Order: sequence, then C-alpha cells, then structure tokens
Amino acid sequence: MNRSSVSAASPLDCHLFGPGPKRILALDGGGVRGIVALAFLKRIEETLAAEAGHAVRLCDYFDLIGGTSTGAIIAVALTLGYNVDQIHDFYLQLAPKVFRPPRLKLPGVTPKFDARALTRELDGVIGDRHLDSADLQTGLGVMLKRMDTASAWILTNNPRSVFWETPPDHSFIGNRHYRLAQIVRASTAAPHYFKPQEIEIARGVDGMFVDGGLTPHNNPSLELFLTAVLPGYRLNWETGPERLTIVSVGAGSFRDKTDDPHSLQKGMAAKLALRAMVQLIAENQQLILTVMSFLGESPTPWEIDSQVGVIGMIPPPGGPMFRFLRYDIRLEADWFQQELAVAVGPEQIAQMRHFDDATAMPLLDELSAKAAKRQVLAEHWRRPVAAA
Repeated sequence: MNRSSVSAASPLDCHLFGPGPKRILALDGGGVRGIVALAFLKRIEETLAAEAGHAVRLCDYFDLIGGTSTGAIIAVALTLGYNVDQIHDFYLQLAPKVFRPPRLKLPGVTPKFDARALTRELDGVIGDRHLDSADLQTGLGVMLKRMDTASAWILTNNPRSVFWETPPDHSFIGNRHYRLAQIVRASTAAPHYFKPQEIEIARGVDGMFVDGGLTPHNNPSLELFLTAVLPGYRLNWETGPERLTIVSVGAGSFRDKTDDPHSLQKGMAAKLALRAMVQLIAENQQLILTVMSFLGESPTPWEIDSQVGVIGMIPPPGGPMFRFLRYDIRLEADWFQQELAVAVGPEQIAQMRHFDDATAMPLLDELSAKAAKRQVLAEHWRRPVAAA
C-alpha cells in the first residue's frame, strides 16, 4: 500500500477538524475479554443502523476511536472500516492462536506466550500500514507504556500533533512513520504474558514498550477526552454535553477479592506481584469511571462503590463537560443474577475473569449480548449530538 499524507478533503480531516459536535469511542483492555466489548459494539452498530435506516460503520459515526491493549486491536480494525461482525470473526480465530503456551518455556524467565503468533496475526490484518496511512477513516488513539522512560504514551493519527513530523535535526522519528502493527503489538505486550515491543523512536534508538493497561488508562476514556480538549494535543474540541459525547465500552470488570487474606502470603512472590498488578489495573479503571461519571452527564450511571454510590446525573461545578455513556458487564455472580436474571457459578466466574483463557469466550459472548440488549437503548442515540 502507498503511504500518503492526509489530504484536506479526507474523512480523517473532517472528523478531526471539521465543525459540529464530536464523538469519542473508548475501548478498555482485557485480553480475550475483548469479545465483551464486541457484543456491545454490535448492539451499538445495530441501533445506529435502525435509526439511520441503512448500514452504519462506526468509523463514519465516531470522530475519534481509541483503545488499550485488546481495545487497541478493535480500535484499529474499526478505524480501517471493518464492521463489528468481521472483527468478531477475527477475534474468535485470533485468541486460540495467540494464547497458546510455547513448547519450550522457562518459568519466571520467558513470557507465558510467544508474541510471534500475535505479530503474525496483526501483520496479516494491518499489513505494512503506518500511523499516517490514508485509509484510516477516522481519528485513532492507542495507549502504550514506555518502560525505559517510565511514561504513558497515547499515539494518534492527528497530523497536527507535536511529534507527527521528523524534525530537521532528526532528534526523533515522527509518529507518522511508526508501523501500525507495531504500535498495536506494543499496546498488548502485558508483562509476564508477552515480551516487550521495541519501536525505533530515533535513529539507532529503540523505545521499550509494554501494555497500555500498565498506565492509568486501561479504560482510555479520560486520556482520549484530554487528547481532544487540551491545547497541547492540537485538536481543541469544544466541551459540553451538546458538543461532545464519549462512549466508553468495557471488557468485563470485577474486584479481585478473597475471603482468606492469609492465602495471599502463600506461594511465589511473583504470583503475588502479578495479582497486585491485575488489581492495580482494576483500581485505575474504577478511578477513571468515577472521574468520567462525575465530569459528564450520563443516562447510564454506574455504582462506583458502597460509599460513593451511583453517580452520573450529579452535575459537577460549572456543569457537565460531555455526555458520557458507559457499557460493560461485571464478572460477579450477584450482578449477573440482578441484571440478567442468569445464574453463573463460581467456576464460570473464575474462568471468565482470566484474560488469557480463550475457552471462556463463548459464555462471555452470550452474556455480553444479553447485557447489551438491556443497556444499549435507542434513546441514547437520538440526541442532537448523536445525530447520524
């Protein structure tokens, strides 16, 4: 494919810099639980099509689509113009190939999975496209963590961004030249599970990147909002619930609680460290949900915890900055019973919580589709800001 700059009349230019209300789609990380997000996206796609009276591509509807880890894979596919059914089929084939332990593995030394399988699959779909590829139909944002500088990165295809072009002194390589498959691979490089991804960021200088979920932004909705409105990112979108809608789609959330705290001291220290990392990701997600629910006006409020309760319709000082829609499932037996009237046993709950267990995908898919029918309502998409 020939690489080219974004023209003034391109769909990307209209999405990022055109007038009118803007819409952001933010996709959480979660490994094989990306199938949860796809169930909600399918329902959103169907709802928009019913309202419009014709088929709708989410890349035409949203002005900025961003994701972390598995959410980054989905975000890129949507931005390239794939419909949800196509991505769903790809996911069902991808997960068993990627989450397959290598034949030779040294516990505690080599990663749990061979990243070459994931690289092959990403290369097969994304090819040799770069961040400036002209067939990216709308704005794209991908969350990564650069380990060697201890910094959270969001890479976008905004041609006005500060680091887009390589400067005359060649002090760094412009973001436009980054290979898209490498960026996505980096965003999915969860420590312990996959080896880090190197990306050349200057001549002869590689940055070492790992999963974007290791930043505060496994739920990338806040970072995408900041990218849209902070002057340094050079989009400068207007705020207010009639001018900006943010749709946040989860990949199944839960609190990793135990009834036996003493059991946490048993076993290998590495296992405890891994569990602490998983818990930190969940706590960051909860914090982002709290902030976004408070700053935005939301017809889909979520209970934060037993102290804060439900927020989403409580106006912040100065008024809401955007309209906020959050769709997700909670991987807890009580939630499934209360919300879906479905009894899910403890073994099934435990299986679905693992982000590397592809055998859980059919049940996750089924339960998420039920939840999507209850949560994604046509009236959510009929406001002026959401007009097709």
